[in-house]
Amino acid sequence: MKTGIFGPAVMLVPFALWRQMNQIAWNSQMVIALRVAGMMGVLKQDAAEPQRMVQEKADAAGESMRAALRAAASGKRADHVMAAALRPYRRRASANARRLTRRS
Repeated sequence: MKTGIFGPAVMLVPFALWRQMNQIAWNSQMVIALRVAGMMGVLKQDAAEPQRMVQEKADAAGESMRAALRAAASGKRADHVMAAALRPYRRRASANARRLTRRS
């Protein structure tokens, strides 16, 4: 398979980024719904969850920026920089969804 700038693999890059963003959106909405239900008392939730929610946003933003800057500084293509920036959000959203749906 040709891997140059016009190769078939490059044509699939937007779909890979779309898939990552879709996964983040899906998991984020689930986490938001679970956290709101916990705040309303519908679901059992750790008392520190609201603090955790705020702190992890700042942590993820910093981690995302560092990953994007590292990728850009090493000369990666724009799609690699975007994927690097999305990775911390995707990882945290997935981890939160798993943690909040776990039976305690």
